[in-house]
Formats: sequence, C-alpha cells, structure tokens
Amino acid sequence: MESQRLEEEGAAAAEEGPGGSGALSSETSRLQPQTDGQHRVERKKKQKRKRKKELCSLDDSMRCLMMEMPFAKADIETEFGDNCTPKSNVKRKRTTGMENEGEDLIKKKKENQNRPNHFISLPITNPKITGDIKALQDTIIKKDRRLSKAMVRHGSLHITLLVVYLSSKEAIDKAVGAFLESKDLIEELLREKPLDVSFQGIDHFRNQVVFVKLAESDHETTLVKISEIVKKIFKENGILPGDDRPLKPHLTFMKMSKSPNLRKQGVKRIDPALYENFKSHYFGDELLTRLDLCSMIKKKQPNGYYHCESSFTVGEKRGAEPDDAELLNLSKRLVENAVLKAVQQYLEETQNKNRQTDCESPVKTEEATIGNSKEFENNISE
Repeated sequence: MESQRLEEEGAAAAEEGPGGSGALSSETSRLQPQTDGQHRVERKKKQKRKRKKELCSLDDSMRCLMMEMPFAKADIETEFGDNCTPKSNVKRKRTTGMENEGEDLIKKKKENQNRPNHFISLPITNPKITGDIKALQDTIIKKDRRLSKAMVRHGSLHITLLVVYLSSKEAIDKAVGAFLESKDLIEELLREKPLDVSFQGIDHFRNQVVFVKLAESDHETTLVKISEIVKKIFKENGILPGDDRPLKPHLTFMKMSKSPNLRKQGVKRIDPALYENFKSHYFGDELLTRLDLCSMIKKKQPNGYYHCESSFTVGEKRGAEPDDAELLNLSKRLVENAVLKAVQQYLEETQNKNRQTDCESPVKTEEATIGNSKEFENNISE
C-alpha cells in the first residue's frame, strides 16, 4: 500500500544521513494530509462491511425463526387484507371515509327533504277494474306467497298525474289554491269529450313495478294535458314539480319497494311468468269524475285511499245522468212501498170490522176481505 511505501522510503532516508533528512521531511509533510484522508475512507469501508455482515447474519437468524412459525408460508396480504397497510395510511383512509360518510349522509338528508310527498291522483273506483286486479293479485300470490306484501290495496288504486314536494302547511295551502284554480281549465278540456279511460294489458318497470296499461287510444294524451295544466298553474304559484320526466300514465298494482325484506328473502325481481295469463286482459273503463291532491305520508283513510288535502269533481253534466236514473228508480220503489202499506192497512181494518160482526160466517168474511182487497188493487192499478 501507499502508506507502507512511504514509511519504507522514510526509513531509507534516515539511514542515508543528515544530508537527505530535509528533503524527506518536506516530502512527508506534503503527503501527510492525503494519507489521513485515505485512512478515514478505509475505516468507513471496513465499518460498512462489518455492519452489512451483522445485518445479514441477523436477517438469516430472523428467517430461520420465521420458518419455524406455523404461518411461515402464508400469504400475509391474502390472510390479513387491509391490516397489512401502514398505520399512517389506515388512519388517513379512515378519516377520509368518515368525511365521505358524513357528506353522503348530508346529501341523502337533503334528497329526502326534497323528495315528493304529495301527488295529483285520479282514483280508480270501478268495481270491475278493482275486482279483476284482485283476481290477478290472488293468482300471483298463489304462485309466490312472498309477494303478498308487495301488493297495492284495492282502495289505494289510482293514476298519478303529478308529484310535488310541499314542505309546510303554508305550502300545502298554496298548493290547494293552485289545484282548485286548475278545475275550470280541466273542465273546459273535457267539455267536448269526457274522459273514459280504458285499461288493458300488463307491463312493468325493470321488473320492480308491475302495472295495468292504458288501452291504446287518445286517453293517455288527454291525461298528459291535464297534468300539464296543473303543473303550469303550480309553477305560476311558485310550486315546482317533483319530477320533470315525461308522464306515462299507468295503474300500479304491485311493487318491490312496498316490502324491502323481499330482497333478504331472495326475491330481487318480479317474474313476468307470474302474470303471463293476464298480459292482454281487459280490466274495464274508468270515467274521470274526480281529481284529488293527496299526501303520501299522512295516515290513509279507512277504505285504504290516501289522505286528501283537496278534491274537485269534473264532468258533472255527464255524471248527473246516472243520478237521475237512480232517483227515478228510488221514486218507483217508494210508490210501490206506499201501495203495499195501504193494502195492508185496508186489510187490517176490514178484518177488524168483520170480527165485530158475529152474524156473518168466517167463510163469508174471508171472501169479502179478498174481494175488497182485489177491488182496491184494481183501483190503484187504474
């Protein structure tokens, strides 16, 4: 090495005598800083090699210890999943998750607050329609009893024309005023042609909601026009509709959302095969005579229909014809009852008179009574 060579040269110069001592000392002083620096580098290299050997030996010993453990060959990431991530990252993700969860809750709360809670309803009251739907529901329940809780009650059957969100009593009162304001325009629309809605066939929304369809006609267009009239007046009064999607009138009779537990029971969709036999069935007609502003959240009426904030009738002229016929039948029944009561009273009076007369035989009394009653009936019929 260089240091050893310098030492040997220094020793040789000392042996040469005092004449060479000055040159040697100057050379040695010049090379001394370089020698010290090289010594430091060598020492650092030796220390690194030593530490490396110690770490290798420690690593080997730890590896040997791990091999003796029962889970030595297990995949830590597979076994423990997210537990193998550094604690700092876990804490950061957890904090971010809590923040996201809070934001989601706030967002859902806002959505729930603005979710529609009132709607404009065309109630279904025709017994043929409700009876046929009841038969359809019974057929489906026989095939799958789990769907019994997904059925819509007969008293709740209706067509939804518009949904709105009303946040307070003041908003409800404003909506009632706007709803009643639309009556004249709707009656004017129906003046030339009253609306008699026909129902035929069945359809569904993504196998989650099943409904009876409107028969192909211009009735659907008329219902859409009625919805637009109410929507326009609501907007003019500062009431925004809860859904801007185009209206598709339909009569819902079952839906998955009525029973959230169905998914837990393994029912994720309503199989169309359950109502295959009713797909082209004719359910009947419903004459539009009334519209209601109903609440989705208030307690329903005893008959199963929704709580009504307000209602009005339409098509009164046509609706009065069955009432007149009913009054005529009622008057006929009243006259018949009056005649029967008069005959009975006459017979009773005749019998009482005959009992007071002892001279006449029972046979003659009965014959006289019968003859008198026939004579009275003939007079009444004339």
